[in-house]
Amino acid sequence: MKQFKTVDDYMAAIEPAAARASLTRLREIIREEAPEAEESISYGMPAYKLNGPVVYFGVFKNHCSLFGTSTTSEDFADELSGYKTSKGTIQFPHDVLLPEPLIRKIVRRRIEINLAKKKR
Repeated sequence: MKQFKTVDDYMAAIEPAAARASLTRLREIIREEAPEAEESISYGMPAYKLNGPVVYFGVFKNHCSLFGTSTTSEDFADELSGYKTSKGTIQFPHDVLLPEPLIRKIVRRRIEINLAKKKR
């Protein structure tokens, strides 16, 4: 597996172009909802951290995955029923438009959880 130093490097390596376009939009959504989050590469994929991990994402042959936590998957179980999920992971097929409102809610919820931890 190729090692990436920056999210830009990761994004530039994505093929095919449809997958890159989908992940580019996913990145934009995350940055819009979490503008103060630190963007980095962690576990070989793009990561966003604000008082702890917010979300990660990765590209795969037939889908992209958004990695949050099992809490996030539980919080949005009904809305995620049309997607393949596992503990803390949501798969979005490349040939389907991203559910932008849902992704925004997930990112906002993760920030809310992290900021609540900070207050304790």
